[in-house]
Amino acid sequence: MCVLRTSGVLLCLVLTYLTMISGCEKKEQQASVSEAVPVTLVTVTAVDTPWPAEYLGRTVGSRSVEVRSRVNGVIEERLYTEGQFVREGQPLFRIEKDQYEAAVQEAQAAYNNAEREWNRIRPLYDRNAVSQKSRDEALAERDEKKAALRKAQIDLDHCEVLAPVSGYSGKESQTAGNLVANNDLLTSINQVDPTFVDFAITAPDRLTRVRLKTENRLRTPDNRQYTVRLRLLSGALAESTGTVTFVDTRVLTDTASVRARAEFPNADGAIMPGQYVQITVEGDTLVQAILVPRDCVLQTQKGPMVMVVGGDNIMHSVPVQSSVDIGEFLLVDSGLKGGERLVREGLAQARDGALAKVRMPQESAVDSTADTDRKAGNEGGK
Repeated sequence: MCVLRTSGVLLCLVLTYLTMISGCEKKEQQASVSEAVPVTLVTVTAVDTPWPAEYLGRTVGSRSVEVRSRVNGVIEERLYTEGQFVREGQPLFRIEKDQYEAAVQEAQAAYNNAEREWNRIRPLYDRNAVSQKSRDEALAERDEKKAALRKAQIDLDHCEVLAPVSGYSGKESQTAGNLVANNDLLTSINQVDPTFVDFAITAPDRLTRVRLKTENRLRTPDNRQYTVRLRLLSGALAESTGTVTFVDTRVLTDTASVRARAEFPNADGAIMPGQYVQITVEGDTLVQAILVPRDCVLQTQKGPMVMVVGGDNIMHSVPVQSSVDIGEFLLVDSGLKGGERLVREGLAQARDGALAKVRMPQESAVDSTADTDRKAGNEGGK
């Protein structure tokens, strides 16, 4: 009886102990769950990502030509309307030509006389009736008078000033009735088809792209044919697209930038020279890039950190290095390999070893990039 009573007491003690342990574990689990940090996650993915570049530029005519007089004389008439589009070869000014017509007639008479003398000397020379010297002098005289006639005719033709290129004409510099000399400025013409956009690439941007290209992390288009889109400062997007035709090979010391130029077709003249525009250069692609939203990165005394959530939902910090800002994202050079889940919202309360409570479905950083690009495209189409 004593043994049975003792066994019953021991059994009760064991059951009581197990009940207490179970209660403590439940309390610890409840406390752990209650202390979990609510966060929103983003999954890092390594994918090829387009990397366009935006620059501020200024439009200029592809050719800006000064129209100057080629002869001396009085301007008789202006033959174009200032500011209108003129075609190559179209008459712009007429300079009095009386004296040049007389010069042509005089040169013609001298040439005719020299031609007759040459025709007289040549058969005599064939019969050995005149010397070689006489024959050579007659030929030289004829050629000299022929050249003088040609020069006189050129001067006469220059009395009508023609447009050297097609484009928009400028304001006249000399009005009708003024005496102009050779090489005096009369007006100017801006050829706007095609139109150029001059812009500058900052030296750090240029060097970064060269470095990534050397590291095989950047893919450039075939034959370096970059597509350029143009947006006026009014917000309107030009219908035509251009190409980059020039990138300088040196850095300007005063601006620490590299000069570049893009060319746009402009048959309708919609792009006027002299205005400031925004251009987007497309063609570069980051190879297997790891892009991280900027708000996923903590700036600490030890450098930038991200908070990674493991498969057990436990958070731990990981140092990262980035060198390029791409909109709202950072290009990570080291620290991540792709596939990691990063804390995006709730980062201020996150800490090493803490349990993450995911409060929203996780998204991909690449999808976020695509959403940003789609929003930008929609805004551009409005």
